[in-house]
Amino acid sequence: MSDKPLKLPPLPWKVKLFASSLSFAVDVTRRSDGSVNRRLMSFFDLKASPSKRPVNGVKTIDITFDTTRNLWFRLYIPTNAIHLKGSNKDTGLPVIFFFHGGGFVYMAADSKLYDDFCRILARELPAFIISVNYRLAPEHRYPCQIDDCFDALKFVDSTKIEDFSTHANLKNCFVAGDSAGGNLAHHVAIKASEYKFNDLEIVGNISMQPFFGGEERTESEIKLAGAPFVTTERSDWMWKSVLPENSDRNHPAANVFGPNGVDMSGVKFPPTMVVVGGFDPLKDWQKRYYEGLKKCGKEAYLVEYPNAIHSFYAYPEVQESHLFIKELSEFVQKISADSQ
Repeated sequence: MSDKPLKLPPLPWKVKLFASSLSFAVDVTRRSDGSVNRRLMSFFDLKASPSKRPVNGVKTIDITFDTTRNLWFRLYIPTNAIHLKGSNKDTGLPVIFFFHGGGFVYMAADSKLYDDFCRILARELPAFIISVNYRLAPEHRYPCQIDDCFDALKFVDSTKIEDFSTHANLKNCFVAGDSAGGNLAHHVAIKASEYKFNDLEIVGNISMQPFFGGEERTESEIKLAGAPFVTTERSDWMWKSVLPENSDRNHPAANVFGPNGVDMSGVKFPPTMVVVGGFDPLKDWQKRYYEGLKKCGKEAYLVEYPNAIHSFYAYPEVQESHLFIKELSEFVQKISADSQ
């Protein structure tokens, strides 16, 4: 292993500043007893309010689907697109259930970073985006996050929603997530394959630099030490925060194709797009995820961006984010056409 410092690709100053400040926030809000200083984190995690009036062709509504657990989602409605499509649910817009990242511990559906990103997705694809605000660790451990996200699917399947139900094609739904959310999308897709919905069908899985791991240290985790956001120390702490007490990182929630993984050969799993960045320390785990799906006979596509850091797609200043939106649009169109 070389002692030379990691040479990162050129990054816009805004991205560098955000990466530094968010990394600092994660480190400074972690208490020695394993808890998180949520009040302090609120100064770093800026929030965005819903906008019932369209902004750049997208309006948003927050909908509570479980008051006892305080569960809600933000619905992104591409107003220009639904006016063009009309009110035919059989040919309506696709629906993407989005699960945010943050290591299962941080961020929310109304975090400005994710609100901006979901607005772009809704407008550019175009599609309805349902961004789920699930409960966070360490206050709530696995499988709470998976259950919360899955319950959002059940709610949408059984509830009429204004400006949505008559314009959305529930036979053309995708699960999607970035980082920890990509992990959740995998597990939610498995639960969905075992459940009989009224109308809803999951036809695709969009896995954006998913957060998987294991006890082993991979080559990319070692060689890319010093890359933005992700360090093995932070990752280990996040796994310890979310996994059941006394579990190690080979728990099937983390290492889905590891020694304790569940055989997926007989699972009706949707076609999956796995997005990998060349400067993401988690890339080896992400490639193993893709390879694991292929070995199980699942339809999977690997999309690599050699110069991309972790969560690059959330920054319009980064060129690869625009390439990603184009690739994602093509994937959604292809899977939508195949599922007709």
